[in-house]
Amino acid sequence: MKIKDLLSFPLFSEELGIDLPRCCDHELFKWLLASVLFGGPVSRDIARKTYRTFQKYLLTDPARIIEAGRSFLVHPVMQEGGYVRHDGVAAADILELCNTLLNYYQGSLNQLHEAAADSEDLENRITAMRGMDPLSANIFLRELRPVWAKADPDPLPVVSEMAKKYKLDLTGMHPKDPAFTRVESALIRLKRTRSKRSRPFASA
Repeated sequence: MKIKDLLSFPLFSEELGIDLPRCCDHELFKWLLASVLFGGPVSRDIARKTYRTFQKYLLTDPARIIEAGRSFLVHPVMQEGGYVRHDGVAAADILELCNTLLNYYQGSLNQLHEAAADSEDLENRITAMRGMDPLSANIFLRELRPVWAKADPDPLPVVSEMAKKYKLDLTGMHPKDPAFTRVESALIRLKRTRSKRSRPFASA
């Protein structure tokens, strides 16, 4: 496995049809929603299917999700997605996240980014929202490094672990380089695929 091979892997946002380079609030919120699901205690397949179910019911902006309410999120959305063991908690997290985004940032993630003083403050503002634990925040921010000036999360330990396994030298790649983000995502994908049988849950 070489770096050029990893560059052919899709980003997780691309796999879901989310256009992050557009940097519009609607696309950013779809990725935030997906990041909450991917960061939860479910398999990647269930997280992906549940995100598709949110799309099916046109629940890809905070106001529409709040209007739908907790009961609708639990059934049919989470149930159809297979997110059944943790559906109530996940639904409550997503609703509270939407409320925070609307109440503090007028529903705009770009406004949240502008309000942040630096990358650390940005991460703090993201993790302050219910449902956005450090893992979910890392999933969300790492694909935004090339898009948002203040998005610069540390790579997860699994990235260096997998780079070492495949004898890849990443020291010459800048974290803000889109190529690094793609290689990082590919290594995480390879790790999760490789350990799928031995771990009950797998995040993006």
